[in-house]
Amino acid sequence: MANIITGLALGFTVTSIGFGDYTELNRMFTFQDPRMLLSFAGAVAIIACVFTLLRIRRARGHIHAGVVPGAVLFGTGWALSGGCPAIPITQVASGYLPALVTIAGIVVGIRLCRWVRARYLRFDNSSCGI
Repeated sequence: MANIITGLALGFTVTSIGFGDYTELNRMFTFQDPRMLLSFAGAVAIIACVFTLLRIRRARGHIHAGVVPGAVLFGTGWALSGGCPAIPITQVASGYLPALVTIAGIVVGIRLCRWVRARYLRFDNSSCGI
């Protein structure tokens, strides 16, 4: 039940500040409006402080070759579609049905990534070790 309440609160907050609005995200990525960028930067700063207070450290280890291209693809997809993987869910809940195309793209992308990684790439795909 706590997960559902937390998820609903997150969805409400994300939608309220504009992260579910493609136009707002486009204005952020094209540097036309710093409000969204500052909101995002503020969230990163807050979580960095929380990690510091809780003494959460990244485990030592290497970053495999897929991290940089994956980050570039993730950022490009976010900029083109108007949302990271969680945002299209809030967009659909808000009545923006074209976000279903983004959700389908996420599912296809994940399956394609798994297939390519299993067939051609031989590196560990575990978490970053936080």
